[in-house]
Amino acid sequence: MIRSVPSRHHDIADDLRQQITTGPIKPGERLPSEADLASRYKVSTVTLRSALALLQGEGLVEKIHGKGNFVRRPPRKIVYVGGWGTLDPWTAAEAALRVTVRAATVQADSHLATLLRVPAGSPLAEFFCVSHEEESPRGLARIYIPRDLVPAGVLDDEPSWQETALRFAVLGSPPAAVRETVCSRPPTPDEVAALRIGSSKAVLAITRVATDTTGRVVEAALLAFPGDRVDAVFTTHHVTAERQTQG
Repeated sequence: MIRSVPSRHHDIADDLRQQITTGPIKPGERLPSEADLASRYKVSTVTLRSALALLQGEGLVEKIHGKGNFVRRPPRKIVYVGGWGTLDPWTAAEAALRVTVRAATVQADSHLATLLRVPAGSPLAEFFCVSHEEESPRGLARIYIPRDLVPAGVLDDEPSWQETALRFAVLGSPPAAVRETVCSRPPTPDEVAALRIGSSKAVLAITRVATDTTGRVVEAALLAFPGDRVDAVFTTHHVTAERQTQG
């Protein structure tokens, strides 16, 4: 019987994996440069990168553009709390996470026009948010609000509004109703780049639409999380007899 001989990049991956799992290389530690590792193992950088790709696919190593390859910390799940709360809407149980926000005015495409019930081309305020735990992105959100509901100055490049923009009730009072649609799907190219995940990894996608007492949509949010790093919790409240009679 002929036995297959492991290729060199598998041998290198096995050696690095052992160093990572047994402790010589610690979580969060930067690996030597690819050139240094290739020299150490006496292989080409192509072979070395194939070995690193195996470890990246296993979630043991993360490549950060411009910085190098790092040992990933053990994955820790965040919790998305459904419904309307007082904290950041898409990482409601993880207020300590660092969040970056980019704001702009955009025109509603057909999808956003349908979600917000506005004519295509209507001006919207867009808040593009990414949450991080140290260097690792944990989730992203695109939050859209009709432009006429945005107070003056909010879209200016001022840090003072960012804390307000990160709250669940982004710019006003809690809405009368919130509808959330949840699915698991492949990531978009933008999500692959922003979350630094492989294109084969599933994401948990949540579309949240909030309306006021008149039925007007006051916010639509498109949220995405790496599927293996989040739990979603939704609480159902019983309808009271008084509300039933009012209906």
